[in-house]
Amino acid sequence: MPTGYYTHPEFLLHEMGHFHPECPERLTAIEDHLISHGMDGLLDRRDAPAATREQIERVHLSSYIDSLQAVSPAAGYHAIDPDTSMNPHTLAAATHAAGAAVAATDAVIAGELENAFCCVRPPGHHAEPDRAMGFCFYNNVAIAARHALQAHGLERVAIVDFDVHHGNGTEAAFRGDERVLMCSIFQHPFYPYSGTEHVAPNMANIPLPAYTNGLAVREVVETIWLPRLDAFKPQMIFISAGFDAHREDDLGQMGLVEQDYAWITTQLMAVADRHARRRIVSCLEGGYNLSALGRSVLAHLKVLLEG
Repeated sequence: MPTGYYTHPEFLLHEMGHFHPECPERLTAIEDHLISHGMDGLLDRRDAPAATREQIERVHLSSYIDSLQAVSPAAGYHAIDPDTSMNPHTLAAATHAAGAAVAATDAVIAGELENAFCCVRPPGHHAEPDRAMGFCFYNNVAIAARHALQAHGLERVAIVDFDVHHGNGTEAAFRGDERVLMCSIFQHPFYPYSGTEHVAPNMANIPLPAYTNGLAVREVVETIWLPRLDAFKPQMIFISAGFDAHREDDLGQMGLVEQDYAWITTQLMAVADRHARRRIVSCLEGGYNLSALGRSVLAHLKVLLEG
């Protein structure tokens, strides 16, 4: 079965101002690397549908969705916080980003796809049930995981987040939910300054100091993540695939390289093979050095394609 690749033209129209690191060029860089390495034609490319309100409300409060619609600008920008703004296309892009994750979940569970990568923006893992923050509006991975649980009746799903920032929104959505195991690494102390206090039993949060390299991260995966995942036996794995822990990315101070992302993906593929009928849906989160992002996504996708 093929690897799915979900994207949409709206993702290139959402932008938050000149020189903002979370920019449309991120997706262009990924596409350029896929084409230059001959991988573009190997993926099952699919347009991301818009998520329905019902699907989004599985994670986000109805009042929050209404508030985003109310402040969505007809022109220019509306600032949510100093780092996060909406333009006239933001709400559509966010809705299609969530829809990509849901559609990928449906296709993988149905057996149409072996696994899938959602090349989406805006990212999602900082979006809490009632708040946009950190470049994020709807929590794509959380919406997809809740869809797998509620629409498909899965009993156990795992979320793995290797972004340089803690996925506070995903943790807020699933804290204490025994159906979900979340495994994450993140630089600490660092934005959003969460993930280390009052950690629920279903959260395997691993804060790491700045300048942690790939060897140390691999040790964390082998000694903490993999035993927890094997004990949990997830029926599906969702990946918050942030590539801003790369050593060339100035938004963080971690030391990973593309080979580390390939290695992590290989380990998660093995867990999915043992417990989850090989079912993986990965969603793009961070990654702001355009060259490092393109190379890292390429490495991630190569492993997913090898199946």
